[in-house]
Amino acid sequence: MQFFRLGPWGEEMPAVCSGGTYWDLRTLTQDLDGAFWASGGTRRVAEALEGGELKPLVGAEALRVGAPVARPQALLCIGLNYAAHAAESGMPAPQHPVLFFKHPNTVAGPNDAVAVPPGAARMDWEVELAVVIGQRASYLPSVAAAGAHIAGYCVANDLSERRFQLERSGSQWGKGKSLPGFCPLGPMLVTPDEVSPENLRIRSWVNGEPRQDSSTRDMIFNVDQIVHDLSQYLVLEPGDVILTGTPEGVAMSGRFPYLQAGDVVELEIESLGRQRHQLA
Repeated sequence: MQFFRLGPWGEEMPAVCSGGTYWDLRTLTQDLDGAFWASGGTRRVAEALEGGELKPLVGAEALRVGAPVARPQALLCIGLNYAAHAAESGMPAPQHPVLFFKHPNTVAGPNDAVAVPPGAARMDWEVELAVVIGQRASYLPSVAAAGAHIAGYCVANDLSERRFQLERSGSQWGKGKSLPGFCPLGPMLVTPDEVSPENLRIRSWVNGEPRQDSSTRDMIFNVDQIVHDLSQYLVLEPGDVILTGTPEGVAMSGRFPYLQAGDVVELEIESLGRQRHQLA
């Protein structure tokens, strides 16, 4: 299934797209949040669709598209998870997943404008596969156990201000990752029965010019390995979002200029949709 949140900022309505129609989910849930996923929301929506219990969301196509996950408790990010990106960053490929965090309030819609922060000089794009947790995961016994704890997948942009990240964060990265609007998500969350994360084409463009073009098969640590590993060190809660790393082709490589006001960034992951946001 394809889950959406549609409407003005702060007033998004939960919806599911099936058969080319957007169906209103407000009779089942007020939002696509952790409580929805934890309570078997996907199953309940499937049953309601099959039983003809949902009404179409009138005018859905004209509405703003919000992030498909509401109020995540945590945004967990995996660094240097594509070998070529580690190389272009001048760092060795990690032996274990590298974890850092973005502030959860960085989440924005996939097409929302992104404000250039005061003092920013090295803004960078990073297209990433995002994983949304559906069930609590703690000390998972095996990598194979991870899949049962995943609600779905979506597109993310791990926007970064490299000067803040590398010069002002004391090697922790957070100051360059947590500025307002620095985590556009969406347009949709796609459930695991409809997409497999192992071999998805992942791309980005700036002002229409190609930047990144790779595949998730080039990840050093795959999705299940990441979820299993993180569960050994922290409790993953329903609604938490994991950004799984970015492929080569970012501005930090020195091959492309950094972003500036007026630039348009586009991101796409096969089967998960496309983002487009302008820097303001």
